[in-house]
Amino acid sequence: MTIIEAQIEQLPDLIPLFDGYRMFYRQPSNFDKAKTFLKERLTNKESIIYLAYIEEYPAGFTQLYPIFSSVTMEPMYILNDLFVDSSYRNEGVGKALIDKAKDLCRVEKNKGLIIQTEIDNPAQNLYRREGFVKDSDLHFFWKNHHK
Repeated sequence: MTIIEAQIEQLPDLIPLFDGYRMFYRQPSNFDKAKTFLKERLTNKESIIYLAYIEEYPAGFTQLYPIFSSVTMEPMYILNDLFVDSSYRNEGVGKALIDKAKDLCRVEKNKGLIIQTEIDNPAQNLYRREGFVKDSDLHFFWKNHHK
């Protein structure tokens, strides 16, 4: 397995994975919108995307967004997206992507990682195995109903 930091050149490999991720969360498939969204994140350096390959096949990705803790005055990341293609599940891809994100936090001396996911996502078992714990400070959300 190889994990790289995705660049614009990897968009063709990333788009189907990102689309699969969105469909997992009950969103309609939309390659064009996925391409635009990912291209903006990468071009504007608004996120870090790690892409895992098994041989030459894109197997999974994770997307990290930088944030800051005002209380501790430290940077951290939201591990907002983690997806492994169904053909490569149970092969350690998710763990490897999480390890890559943890390594980034160690190198940058960040406070840590926050994971945003649905409360009943089966991947929570993976997160627990990888040392993540539920945090009582991270449980409110205001939704703008502008649509």
